[in-house]
Amino acid sequence: MIELSAEAITFLMLGGLFVLILTGYPIAFVIGSVAMGTGLLVFGPTTTFHILYTRFYDLSLNYPYLAVPLFTFMGVILQHSGATKELYDNLYESLGSLKGGLALVTIIFGTILATCLGVIAASVTILTMMALKPMISKGYDKGLASGSVIAAGTLGILIPPSIMLVVYAPQAGLSIGQMMIGAFLPGLLLSSLYLLYVYIRCRMNPSLGPSIPKDEIQPFTAKRLWSLTKSLLPTVVLIFAVLGTIFAGLAPPTEAAAIGCLASVILAIIYKKFSWALLKKAAIETLRVSAFVVMIAAMSYAFVGIFMSAGAGDVVANLILSVPGGKWAAFAVIMLIVFLLGMFIEWIGIVFIIVPVFSPIFVKLGFDPLWAGLMVCVNLQMAFMTPPMAMSIFVLKGSAPPELGITMRDIIRGVFPFIGLVWVALILLTIFPQIITWLPHLMIAK
Repeated sequence: MIELSAEAITFLMLGGLFVLILTGYPIAFVIGSVAMGTGLLVFGPTTTFHILYTRFYDLSLNYPYLAVPLFTFMGVILQHSGATKELYDNLYESLGSLKGGLALVTIIFGTILATCLGVIAASVTILTMMALKPMISKGYDKGLASGSVIAAGTLGILIPPSIMLVVYAPQAGLSIGQMMIGAFLPGLLLSSLYLLYVYIRCRMNPSLGPSIPKDEIQPFTAKRLWSLTKSLLPTVVLIFAVLGTIFAGLAPPTEAAAIGCLASVILAIIYKKFSWALLKKAAIETLRVSAFVVMIAAMSYAFVGIFMSAGAGDVVANLILSVPGGKWAAFAVIMLIVFLLGMFIEWIGIVFIIVPVFSPIFVKLGFDPLWAGLMVCVNLQMAFMTPPMAMSIFVLKGSAPPELGITMRDIIRGVFPFIGLVWVALILLTIFPQIITWLPHLMIAK
């Protein structure tokens, strides 16, 4: 064992984590190796293995994490149920005549999809396959089309049901139900900002998003209104099945997730898409995602256990609390740290590492923990859109048809304005915190 100051251990662990992430090794192995190496160096094998064992054991008994496989299963079943295609087609026929109409449809469809899917890869893939080709074929700017798909697809990690909220809440000692209800309006705020940006941009420069030809425009009749309403019903059913039961206090989030699974299976049966092959595919995807989450969670638990036991958490807390400018300057520093981490680390690693460190700081600064937690979650939207670690960008690039000629330059150019809009949303949520806290307070009042 080596005697090191808490400051040196902080530098060793955070610096080692950053350097090893740049090597490209899987994030779980990087986090776990830094934790193990530092623990053996500072505490020795006995204490290190005790810390790791107790952390892993606590994780295995964390009941709320059962919602992760349940929401994943629900999302995969819905993805293949056929309900989403009918909805997109109806929105396309209703709004395609507007300047930028197809991009607006994509964002609206992505917002609706976000209330059903909590897995980013699924949302972005669906939007890419259904929306990107129609936009490009109608002459849309490749950057605007790509940015709209990525921004809309990424909403699924914020708008409930969201795996991020399920992972974040237990780490911060918050209610998953309250976080889900609190995330609903910020998600709609982001969606509204995206829609406003696309509409204004295409009004100023119609060549970026031309409307569909007049001979393809169909009159909006009562029959079309009924078709649109009918295609929205699956989403309404799922929202009521999950969020409705949570808000009404009928079931906690884990049980509500199980109800959502049942509702998605029923919808797949109604649309005649349910089969044993689909059930097998959903089970395998659920196992893959759940194993990914648990693996990173276990390694991150180990990292945080060693980090906090060595006093490094106090070093970070004292550093942030001593920032000149008071609590708002300290909060701005935290938001900047989260943003920068999102460029290099996957969101789940960020959540498991920073939440145990930053949550006590939020309390010391006098912030509402629920509001502060959801501000971090909104901030993490950018982690999916900021290179080099930008999962949404890579999912779109990998799933986009090659004949469309979408380049990484097109995607990155198109996504930057939406990153700026997330910062605008953070500012608005800071000025008007009630956007986050209003619905959860209604829930508590009940």
